[in-house]
Order: sequence, then C-alpha cells, then structure tokens
Amino acid sequence: MATLNTNALTLADWAKRLDPDGKAPVIAELLSQSNEVLEDFLLVEGNLPTGHTVTIRTGLPSVYWRQINQGVPSSKSTTAQVTEGLGMLEAYARVDVDLANLNGNTAQFRLSEDFAFLEAMNQTQAQTMFYGNVATNPAAYTGLATRYGTISGAGNAQNIIDAGGTSSNNTSVWLVGWGENTVFGTFPKGSKAGLQHQDMGQLTVYDNNNNPYQALQTHYQWKNGLVVKDWRYIVRICNINTANLVAQSSAADLVVLMSRALDRIPNWAMGKFAFYMNRTVYSMLRVQALNKSQNVLTVEKGLNQFGTAMTWLSFQGVPLRRVDQLLNTEARVV
Repeated sequence: MATLNTNALTLADWAKRLDPDGKAPVIAELLSQSNEVLEDFLLVEGNLPTGHTVTIRTGLPSVYWRQINQGVPSSKSTTAQVTEGLGMLEAYARVDVDLANLNGNTAQFRLSEDFAFLEAMNQTQAQTMFYGNVATNPAAYTGLATRYGTISGAGNAQNIIDAGGTSSNNTSVWLVGWGENTVFGTFPKGSKAGLQHQDMGQLTVYDNNNNPYQALQTHYQWKNGLVVKDWRYIVRICNINTANLVAQSSAADLVVLMSRALDRIPNWAMGKFAFYMNRTVYSMLRVQALNKSQNVLTVEKGLNQFGTAMTWLSFQGVPLRRVDQLLNTEARVV
C-alpha cells in the first residue's frame, strides 16, 4: 500500500500537525461524520496567498524515425498555467454568558452549541466541493460538477459516463484519484490548513434592537480551493435516475457503469482512489450487487488507502464513500 506524500495530507493529518493543543483534531473528527469525502480531501499548501497556480502539459513533443546521416528536427512540449482561486467560509457563534454559565460546564455547553455551526460548515464545504460555481457565487470555488458538467463537445467528455436518465431526479457517482499531480485541495500560502476556530472570549454584542449584552463568541473560518491538475483522474457517472433506481425498474446498472469508470483511469499509481455517492445509490448498489453475486462488493477492515484505521465497503478494491450532499435532483447532463 502506498503512503501519502508529506506535501499532500488529509484534513485530519493537517489538523494534527498544525494544532497540537487538541482542539483541531476534535473538530476534524466532527467534520467527517456526515460527508466522508472530507476525510479523503488531500490538502497542499498553495503557492499564492489567494490561490494556487499549476502548470499543465497541453501537448507532447514531436518524435521522429531517423536514418543514418540524417538529422532530426527539434521539438518541444507545450504547457499552460492555470490559477485556481480560493473561497473563505466563515461563521460566528455567540452564546449569552448567563445561558452558558447556567449549564455548569461552560466549555462543554459552548461546544454543544457550536456543533450546529460545525455541521453547517461541513455540509457547505462538501456541497461546494461538488457543486460550487463561481459564476453564480464568486465568493466560493469551482466544484467538480461544474468542471464535468457538459458531455457534448467537452474536452473531458470521455470521463463523463451517461447513465441514461432524462428527467431532473438524477444523481451522480464520482470516482476521484487524490494526489499532488491529479486532484487536491489547497489553502493560502503561509496559512494553516482546514477549519480554524478562535475563541474570542466575552464580548459586548447587540440584539436585533441594537441593545447590548454579554456573549461568548467563537469565530470559525475555512479557506480552501480545489485544484484539478489532471482531469483524467476524475470520472463522473451522471444522469442516474433515482426514481428508477429505487423502484428497480429500468434502473441504471451501477455495477456495469462503475466498471466502465475504472477503465477510464490511465494510471492507478498516480493517486488514492475512492467512489463517492449518496445514500440512495449506496443502498441500491448493494441490492444490485447481491442480485449479481455476493462477491461484487467486499467488506474490508484495516488501514484504508489514506492510512486511516476503519471498516469499509469496496468495489474492485476501490472504497465506497457516502456523501450526503450529493443530490437526487440533478438536472440532466448533456
């Protein structure tokens, strides 16, 4: 099993390295409860304060068969630079001082109150990772569905597999290979990775009528972006009709579609791979797999592809990960 490069770490890895007081690891664990893609999200420090610039090869050099006493023309490859932007996700949690003190354990009470903010940031981050679109929300970053949102005429069309759904109750399954040279998250140069939180202590704040009161305030901030350095290491299976899937009538054959997705990957040594799907697809995949053979899906236990001890379900050796933020109401991709 390959190990992660020290420059490409998961959110939990960065939290443990950068915040040794024990607070960040707790938050990292909370963040991974509902949307498992956040556990896999590799992070590389950006080379810019506002983003990350990558150089992408756009063309190969020409090569020639040479005869004796004949020269060879010179040639070179072509490249292009792409700069990926960052988004800043923020929130403030406030708890009335007297309310916090009533509990008897102020710190624990504040954590329980702040959990709602953590969950909201968790869900928003996972949602943006797939559906973020700077055209409609310039403050966010561009997600995967926006990048793999067109089949006809798209340069990455060969990595978008159409499952045949024609209505607006579709969903997608994603195969992603995380790695420094494939797909990774990024954060501002010189800053800390992942969700940062600051206990701002007791402050004077104001209610809706502009009347002051004393509150304990926590500031949450998460700066990051998404870099797709090599589009060949992401495969989207789109237009999966969820109504047909649940009814098991004219349903997309998930086993066949996912098998086809595996063969789109050019080099399995380039990244750490996982399938991402919502709970509807996860459940119906199990049903379809059992109808074919009990060996289609396997239960594995130990260290997963990112070095984390856990039990997981896999398809052809690739872990299956549930993401609640993947919709059942996607429009048809054409």
